[in-house]
Amino acid sequence: MHAAGAKRSATTSLATLALFIVTACSGGGGSGVGGQGTTPPPDDRVSSSARVLAVKIDNVAPARPPTGLDRADIVYVEQVEAGLSRILAIYSSDVPSVVGPVRSARETDLELLRQFERPTLAYSGAQSRLTPLIEAAPLNPLPPSKDPDAYFRSNDRPAPHNLYLRPGNIPHAGSDTNAAEGIGLRFGPAPSGGKPVSEQTVRYPAARFAFTWSADQKRWLVEMDGAPARTADGGRLAAATVVLQEVTVRPSLFRDRSGNTSPFTETVGSGSATVLREGKAYDAEWARDTAESRTAFTTPGGKRMTFAAGQIWIVYVAR
Repeated sequence: MHAAGAKRSATTSLATLALFIVTACSGGGGSGVGGQGTTPPPDDRVSSSARVLAVKIDNVAPARPPTGLDRADIVYVEQVEAGLSRILAIYSSDVPSVVGPVRSARETDLELLRQFERPTLAYSGAQSRLTPLIEAAPLNPLPPSKDPDAYFRSNDRPAPHNLYLRPGNIPHAGSDTNAAEGIGLRFGPAPSGGKPVSEQTVRYPAARFAFTWSADQKRWLVEMDGAPARTADGGRLAAATVVLQEVTVRPSLFRDRSGNTSPFTETVGSGSATVLREGKAYDAEWARDTAESRTAFTTPGGKRMTFAAGQIWIVYVAR
């Protein structure tokens, strides 16, 4: 990283830490006015921090297949070190008895999760320099060190890819509210237009995702690195809606144990997106004014984008 870039990143991270600390001390969310790209009114948000559970899920080949991912309301896919991918699964309306394998948190997660009202974040740990930011963020951190009874290691795969969460041991109270609706996303009929597509592919430097439309299942079947993505019981991972959200991905100040720089995905800002639903691709735009705001997806004409009922995958794609 150039010296000027490093200085800017350092300033950003320090400012982020200060903002987290101020927010934590003042009791949480921002004071924006409800609307597109702004903080929604209280009745349009997930009402209790205990009702939104975010789990950081491992996604390298030795960690597959995942357990409980098919029951998440939202599946976020982000780039991590060495061009690999990791998943942040959001649960509210349906919480499985076991979720995993669980891996470590990243700086990207903290900004992303500000859309939810103090969610519980389950993760295996984090590097020491990131830990203060996690502790100061407006969320409920839940690594094994805080609640070892909520986790266990399986014998079917090697560490570190064998750590699992038992949400019932937190305890975690589910909700009748879908987490997507809790942050302002809306299920409904498709907008006009759209281009028929049968498959869409996203490539990271060292990972690849393909989404293939199945007219029989009325879902987008997921492939990872050229192989069908399956659940722990052998079923196919599939999404009702897939959002390919174009974002800025830049180096952060953090590195993994191997010395690889951790990328930071900027989820505050605006840009283009492609929404896949019911065998069509729709052009869309996204905007998120501040970290306290929720992400608004709109059609090019400015109308709120609607999503097909079922699981939503949001894949962050570098501009």
